[in-house]
Order: sequence, then structure tokens, then C-alpha cells
Amino acid sequence: MLTVTEIFYSIQGESSFAGRPCVFVRLTACDLRCSWCDTPYSFHEGQKMSVDDVIAQVEGFGCSMVEVTGGEPLLQKDVYPLMDRLLAGGKTVLLETGGHRSIANVPADVVRIVDVKCPSSGEAAKNDWTNLQHVTERDEVKFVVQDRADYEYARDIVTRERLGDRVGAVLVSPVHGVLAPIDLAQWILADRVPVRLQLQVHKYIWGADVRGV
Repeated sequence: MLTVTEIFYSIQGESSFAGRPCVFVRLTACDLRCSWCDTPYSFHEGQKMSVDDVIAQVEGFGCSMVEVTGGEPLLQKDVYPLMDRLLAGGKTVLLETGGHRSIANVPADVVRIVDVKCPSSGEAAKNDWTNLQHVTERDEVKFVVQDRADYEYARDIVTRERLGDRVGAVLVSPVHGVLAPIDLAQWILADRVPVRLQLQVHKYIWGADVRGV
């Protein structure tokens, strides 16, 4: 049984899949409280659903791409059979995870988008650094950056871990409405860091406060 906040069909707003239609399965609960979190409504409540019910609702949208997100989806043990079932159904499956829970048991064919929390999030001490040993060239690593200190933190990890050589994409995203994208772009260019500047496309399309799009 899963606790689900919402299931909806929209445009993928982040990752190297940005711009593509996608079904989002947002699971309930998170054990982090990042200062810039944009989905606090997913912390509580939600609806109990079986894996079969989730699959049936996803199939109703007729879309080949599904992202499992949260909250923190890896808090729920039935997320693993859910991902297995989605893969078996021929879906491209993305997992968005906060980076503080091990990804070691996530099915190999899932594209794992793993956050590394920067200092301004207030949760950097909880990063599970073993995740950077598990990521592969099909996975993506994401840093949400609020200020120059966050950027330097991310830059140093990318360099130390040689992430640009080991993963499919390194995503560096400014906190929407706080850090100007032009500033982050200039820092990346100046340092020649092998990362992708990521803007949250869905917020530019529908606005920052709209749910389920």
C-alpha cells in the first residue's frame, strides 16, 4: 500500500527530460525540511492506494514517461514494486529523491535523479554520500543553489567526485525567485564547470504556486 499525494499529467519541468510530457506520482511524507521546499503540502495526509490502483491511474494518461517523486518516495517500501511494475509496463521511469536515503536497491533501469543538499537548505548534514558511489551514466545528480556559498559547495563536489564524467547529467538549479539565473550562469561559465544550468520550466509555464501541473 502506498500513501499518494497526487497523480497528474504535465510537462516535465526539470532534469534532462525537461519539456517532455510526463505522469507524476507524488508520494506523501518527507523527513527533510529544506528551507526552499516548494512542495510542503506533500509532507502530510495523502490517499492510501494499492500499487495496482496507482498503475491503473497512470495507464489512464497514455504516457510513456513516469516520474516517482515526493515528498521522499524512498520512505515507502512499496515504491520498489511500483517502479518494477512501471518498468515492466514499458515506461521510462524517473525517480526524484532527496539524496539522504540509499538508492542502492532502486531498480537498475530507473533513471535516478539524486539531490545533494547544499548548506542553505539546512539539510546538508543529512546527505548520504554513498549515493555518489551508486550513480551511473544513466543517472542524474542535482544541486539546488540559493547563493554563492551553495554554488561553491556544489562546484567542489562536482570536481572532487568527477561527476561530469560519471553521470548522465549534473543539474544545478537556482532557487526560483531567490537567485537570479544570470548570476548562476555567470559563475558556471567563469569556472568552466561541467554542469547543466537547470530552470524549473513548469514554474515559468504555470507559475510557482500551482499544484498538479
